[in-house]
Amino acid sequence: MNPDRYPVDRRILDAAGIHTPQLRRAYAYCRRLHARHGRTYYLATLLLPPAKRPYVHALYGFARYADEIVDNEPNATRGPHFARWSAQALESVTAGTTTDPAVLALRDTMRRWDIPLAHITAFITSMEADLTVTDYPTIEDLNGYMYGSAAVIGLQMVPLLEPLCPEAYPRAPAMGEAFQLSNFIRDVAEDLARGRVYLPAQDLVQYGVTRADLARIRTNRAVRELLRFEIDRTRKRYAYAVGGIRMLHPSSRPCIETAYTLYSGILEAVEDADYEILDRRVHVGLSTRLKVALPAYARARRLRRSAA
Repeated sequence: MNPDRYPVDRRILDAAGIHTPQLRRAYAYCRRLHARHGRTYYLATLLLPPAKRPYVHALYGFARYADEIVDNEPNATRGPHFARWSAQALESVTAGTTTDPAVLALRDTMRRWDIPLAHITAFITSMEADLTVTDYPTIEDLNGYMYGSAAVIGLQMVPLLEPLCPEAYPRAPAMGEAFQLSNFIRDVAEDLARGRVYLPAQDLVQYGVTRADLARIRTNRAVRELLRFEIDRTRKRYAYAVGGIRMLHPSSRPCIETAYTLYSGILEAVEDADYEILDRRVHVGLSTRLKVALPAYARARRLRRSAA
């Protein structure tokens, strides 16, 4: 976890006013995590003004580091490791010192953008749930989990995106939740391999789907109907969230428009695969990502030039 291994993007960090060598290395570390693990979100972040990008990398880097502990460590060590790391992180972002680059960059971002500690606490609470909770009885229960795992990420982003009106605030967490619901649908098999099912148990019962059905290689009719239902519900959440894009500063819109198009495209990819997602991980293809991102990048550059 040595941040010195990661190259510093001097131009971006200079634009953001980040000059301390230790901080610059910490932000570089978070950018590397973002580029490696969050390719869709990272691509969208490139459409933000350079001065804002490091702070998005910091928010993602902290969240990703927590995910790595919870999802990829052996069962015997991940609980104690996460408890120790999260306690130290919460202490460090308030009053303590730290050499953890993900925590260091997060703390600086929180101070610069006045991000409440409550958002970080809620996120950690949801990550703790992943250590022990394996399913969610209803959509209301899942919403409770997603508040900390997705909604607060949207709320953390709002100050950076410069909202033009208060109504932008409830739309942002809805967008974060829709992104996560899209991932839950795509990653049914991957999550099940970790012992978790994020599709509400009530929905499984409604469509006659069991865990054994989700563990099959081929998608049966009941699972297909369940996935149609989950996709329809997720699109309704997108329909509300997307209205918030016009409530953001123009320089922020290409980023969120692109993220919306690419994440919602996951649902189309599932449909295009005829819901055969239990033995593979569908994705939005590179050609589609470029088709969306390149015109958005051109718009973002024009906006920055006109504002200069």
